[in-house]
Amino acid sequence: MIRNRELHYKNPSEISDFQNARLSETLHYLAMNSPFYRRMFHENRIDIGNIRSIGDLVNVPVTTKQDLQQYNEDFFCVPKSEMIDFVTTSGTLGDPVTFALTENDLQRLAYNEASSFIMAGCTKEDIMQLMTTIDRRFMAGLAYFLGARELGCGVVRVGNGIPELQWDTIFRVKSTACMVVPSFLIKMVEFAEKNGIDCNASGLRRAICIGEALRKPDGEMTTLGQKIMERWPNIELYSTYASTEMQTSFTECSEHAGGHIPCDLIIVEMLDENNNPVPDGESGEVTITTLGVEGMPLLRFKTGDICIRYSTPCKCGRNSARLSSVIGRKGQMIKFKGTTLYPPILFDILDNIPDVTNYVVEVYTNSLGTDQLQIKIGSVNRSDEFVKHIKDIFRSKVRVAPDIVFESVEEISKIQMPAMSRKSIKFIDLR
Repeated sequence: MIRNRELHYKNPSEISDFQNARLSETLHYLAMNSPFYRRMFHENRIDIGNIRSIGDLVNVPVTTKQDLQQYNEDFFCVPKSEMIDFVTTSGTLGDPVTFALTENDLQRLAYNEASSFIMAGCTKEDIMQLMTTIDRRFMAGLAYFLGARELGCGVVRVGNGIPELQWDTIFRVKSTACMVVPSFLIKMVEFAEKNGIDCNASGLRRAICIGEALRKPDGEMTTLGQKIMERWPNIELYSTYASTEMQTSFTECSEHAGGHIPCDLIIVEMLDENNNPVPDGESGEVTITTLGVEGMPLLRFKTGDICIRYSTPCKCGRNSARLSSVIGRKGQMIKFKGTTLYPPILFDILDNIPDVTNYVVEVYTNSLGTDQLQIKIGSVNRSDEFVKHIKDIFRSKVRVAPDIVFESVEEISKIQMPAMSRKSIKFIDLR
């Protein structure tokens, strides 16, 4: 696998030439080793010799999550004797899919995450505190550990939760950066305020955040991001976006103008519902082709994530294209009373209502066969006036008001983190 961290700074034509050459290698590798893609090429009479550039990919069918679920092991390109690590997807939109990584894939994963940390300004002088799990078949936790080792910085594996242990570690080990789900930083601040800890007196200066949006596609901070910065101004927040299927991450630089696409590791197309390319600046489904993956490479895989692509040069000096924060997931789109909604905008509204302690958004099919939206809220305030206040806010922001149901804060917490889950759940699709 040819890797080039400096490719970000090359001119667009050099980046394109590099990717086209790697695409050709990937196609030949799939034709030789992948039962699924070998069958696809044969059934669709695709001559891979005619696919010479990224633009030619429009002649190749897309790969879907349903393909992965139905033909999981047909995507394996090496015998199991060469597979070193087994992980699964989170199963947010269906049954989890098993991915197997070779030794080279683990090295690629380490390189990818080290590049991500460098993008966020980390160096070997940092001490990285991992506030995420490394177990439960979770690829990302392993990637963070391997990436920090590749970069050469110190690593302290605390895992998720337990603010007391996190703070003890920050002051004991002198951590300077962390990998974290951003809403947990709010819990860190709340614990600090209750226990006389000055967040800004710690050496923790950089948080690389996953799983929740810090910025809207226009670059404006989400409510969650604003709340963190108001209460912990000495920490800089960086967003990173990744998935098990991609085995690659897209991380913000210091300009915070979208996650840079690591163009030596992945090809990204932005497609509409009919699999046609969408222009820059318009929302589309992130569709990826992995480069340099041995165990389970993917070709034109539709991730289900809706983003906006920006190809203008970044002020940081890099020319690689960037992706906005995730607007929503295609499978989670809600059509409610004539309005199209995605869960992140609902989360942003709820995060901005002071008396809402926690919540779960549920969507189901009503007796009319249309989407119905219900929000379960944990709050000490359960008055009719509060319900009206919540609904008024929703009407002003998104023109429609959901049903409101109150539950105890403890009950909502249990719903958010079921026993088998490795991610906090705020959205439940019952359709």
